[in-house]
Amino acid sequence: MLSVRTPLATIADQQQLQLSPLKKLSLADKENTPPALNATRVLASKTARRIFQDPEEPKTKVPAPSVEDEPLLRENPRRFVIFPIEYHDIWQMYKKAEASFWTAEEVDLSKDIQHWESLKPEERYFISHVLAFFAASDGIVNENLVERFSQEVQITEARCFYGFQIAMENIHSEMYSLLIDTYIKDPKEREFLFNAIETMPCVKKKADWALRWIGDKEATYGERVVAFAAVEGIFFSGSFASIFWLKKRGLMPGLTFSNELISRDEVSLNQTG
Repeated sequence: MLSVRTPLATIADQQQLQLSPLKKLSLADKENTPPALNATRVLASKTARRIFQDPEEPKTKVPAPSVEDEPLLRENPRRFVIFPIEYHDIWQMYKKAEASFWTAEEVDLSKDIQHWESLKPEERYFISHVLAFFAASDGIVNENLVERFSQEVQITEARCFYGFQIAMENIHSEMYSLLIDTYIKDPKEREFLFNAIETMPCVKKKADWALRWIGDKEATYGERVVAFAAVEGIFFSGSFASIFWLKKRGLMPGLTFSNELISRDEVSLNQTG
């Protein structure tokens, strides 16, 4: 007696029902999965995506803001004369920085040597590496000011501020170099610290990051301002705090006084950008 054949539709339904609990699993290339069914699913899935997916719009690069979008960079034929003052807030920040001017000769380091010798070796190691980082970093900050910012900015008040900042960064760098020269007696160690960008991987990484922004011709002025605000506002903060730790212990009066002066300058400079 001939058996009654089950309709093909019913078989398909049964197969679908049997597979339904496994929907969340990937059955591709599994040995218990019918190859024909696998291939059909993949083909159907690709075809459906091609048909129903919205055509992808060509990606266009967002243009960088032009000079006209940066008020400080707009051509200013009157940039060579200071008066009349137009940007009073920037001018006041410049005058505030000017009023806090100081020099490395004002810092007395005579009592620091005795304190330095009393520190533990690991403390001297730590502080000397902090000073090496600072000595290198202020030079990089000045590189950016000289090579980029002071040449790009057209607003007289901002140019005055950047010009004064360059002078202050020179004093900071001189101060850190003087501290290393005073505390470190071994010529080889001193040379190692003065060349921190080449000899200390952690300093080199920070330096490379900052130098990349100086050389970036695609980044906008605003982006580069934020980058160097990070250098002076984030990279420097931990190192400033480590020297304030010595002040809490009543140690190294010359170092801690110079740290107060420099950190005050950096706060003022960062507020201006």
